[in-house]
Amino acid sequence: MKLRFLLTALLLPLALPAGAEAAPAPETSILRVNITSQGYNFALPWQKQRPNTRRGLGALLAGNRVLVTAELAQDANYIELEQAASGKRITAKVEAVDYELNLATVIPDGDPGTFFQGMEALELDTTLRPKATLDVWQFENNGAPVTSSVEFNRVDLAPYFLEDQFFLIFQANGAVQYRSGTFTLPVIHQGKLAGMLVRYNSRDQVSDILPAIMVERFIRDAATAPYEGLPGIGIRTASTLDPQLRSWLKLSEEDGGILITDVTPGFSAASAGLKEGDVITEMNGFKIDGRGSYQDPDYGLLGSGHLVRGKANVGDTIKLKIIRDGQPLDLNVIMLRKQAQDYLVDPYVFDRQPRYLILGGVLFQELTLPFLQLAGKEWRDRASFRLVYAQANQDDFLKAGRKKLVFISGVLPAPCTIGYERMSGLVVNQVNGKDITDLASLAEAVKTPTDGIHRIDVQDGPRTIYLDDAQAKQDNAEFLPSRYRIKAMENLK
Repeated sequence: MKLRFLLTALLLPLALPAGAEAAPAPETSILRVNITSQGYNFALPWQKQRPNTRRGLGALLAGNRVLVTAELAQDANYIELEQAASGKRITAKVEAVDYELNLATVIPDGDPGTFFQGMEALELDTTLRPKATLDVWQFENNGAPVTSSVEFNRVDLAPYFLEDQFFLIFQANGAVQYRSGTFTLPVIHQGKLAGMLVRYNSRDQVSDILPAIMVERFIRDAATAPYEGLPGIGIRTASTLDPQLRSWLKLSEEDGGILITDVTPGFSAASAGLKEGDVITEMNGFKIDGRGSYQDPDYGLLGSGHLVRGKANVGDTIKLKIIRDGQPLDLNVIMLRKQAQDYLVDPYVFDRQPRYLILGGVLFQELTLPFLQLAGKEWRDRASFRLVYAQANQDDFLKAGRKKLVFISGVLPAPCTIGYERMSGLVVNQVNGKDITDLASLAEAVKTPTDGIHRIDVQDGPRTIYLDDAQAKQDNAEFLPSRYRIKAMENLK
């Protein structure tokens, strides 16, 4: 009797009060997210690629929102949420997405009914510090939960999904069990969402985790339409560690700072008056060293980019101390955000069709990074040199008055293009005597041929291309639609 009483006394504190919610667990706080996606073919932009399916894991947040990565949600045309244990499913849709931050929220596409009954939304843990033990959640194929433990031990800046987009990232060590069919993995700390695992190196057993502090910023911004996202400053920088460079810049031994090597026209830094050759020594009261780092009160030595892309909002003012020609100067920079389509070369194109125009079989496009990446992982070595150069030196073209880089991406064999079939990668300067700054200007220029002939001036190759206007119109109306099944000869949106 005494033993039975003792066991009962030990178990009583574990019993939940009536109406109390269960603690978060994989089966109650994360969901499978099944997505069918179909992006466009950047070589033949009037066509879509074959549909493909992806499966990831989403973290349930307040308001029946499910957090996933943007990489999972890209070009989605069908989404469903699935309970791993029961297999119960409902259709869903993307509520908000940021491809630079690599985050998206998915919500039910209609009344969810009882789908979320008995489930527990996760809170965010934005106070995580190194040396914490984290749990990585996922499921077996049969719906049974799987947990792997890792130790958070390092903070850095790195891309989440898109190259050249650097944000705060947490790195953790420890073996993560992998279950097939998963794409993104929620990371938990003491029952709260600590972040999303976006990369795992099985050889070194290192996990890259998109932290909850960045998730919180995304959720807060997405709650107020229109979604603004995080700002940028629009500069390129270099270290000032070389003694000869420091002497030339007139920096004292006490000065740290990073050298501005390029300023993007029309963006935050340029609007504030920053110039090439300026040295930034302080941001919002934080001293910047010669490597471009500062001492963060939460994470220690960290890249100064976090002060812009991790702590500032669109419309905020960042106070800079700079050295220009050896003289100290204070500047205020109002932070702006550039959308992908605001760059000379779009860094990404998701959820929309690429812009193009066809004239008698000549295919014109605005240059995008996804087009260059058709050449493969080594696209910088394999793609057209002139196009790779343009992507790497966009400011030179912006300063020359271009809004976009229009080029001939290929030629479809047609009566109008006999002899031109092998032309590709040619940057267009003028059409019918008019400067081409984007596809909209090209669409206007082709309305006014001279004596029935279009003159197309390009940077390289044949330099000048001539097309018969009457034949081009006939090919656009009859030959190209029947031969290549092209329904629309342009997309300028």
